[in-house]
Amino acid sequence: MSGAPIFERDLAELPTHAFGSRSLTWWGVIGFMVIEGAGFAMAVGAYFFLMAHEQEWPPAPWPPPDLLAGTLFTLVMLASEIPNAIAKRAAEKYDLAKTRKLLLLVSAVGALLLLIRAFEFGSLNIRWTDNAYGSIIWALLFLHTIHILTDWADTLVLAALMHTKHGTSGRRFVDVSENSLYWRFVWLSWLPIYLLIYWLPRWSA
Repeated sequence: MSGAPIFERDLAELPTHAFGSRSLTWWGVIGFMVIEGAGFAMAVGAYFFLMAHEQEWPPAPWPPPDLLAGTLFTLVMLASEIPNAIAKRAAEKYDLAKTRKLLLLVSAVGALLLLIRAFEFGSLNIRWTDNAYGSIIWALLFLHTIHILTDWADTLVLAALMHTKHGTSGRRFVDVSENSLYWRFVWLSWLPIYLLIYWLPRWSA
């Protein structure tokens, strides 16, 4: 229509990225955590279902898992939130040098956790093929291990990118911030699993 007004605006100065709920990445991470949280909830429900159908838990003659590896893993995972939180703050301040160092540190902690987890599988005192109890605790541990692996791989990729020309991009700093947010989900989701695997069998004995 020839008489219609034409509205024009230069969008070149608008920001191309944002932190927190203003970011699509943030919403994607939140959605992923909701989905994965539902998966953990179903696994925990299966654990209690199986427990309710046994006269003793764990079923004889299998003893509860050894505490050393699982507890060491838990302590290291809790401590990992310190560099993780600092990395998140550094990214949100666009502190490139600090972000690079902390991503390398967090990557090293992730490798340590995976090493401890390998010993943890060996300390369960049961194979996943032995019975339903063995299957569910192996499933819980394996499910959580997958989350550590995916976040560790993401952290390694980000650490590499931050050491290239892409590290100066604002979107990469957003990625670091949201990766730190997801790591909080990983260690928070571990706490109830740790109680189920290592302590509930001892409390119910």
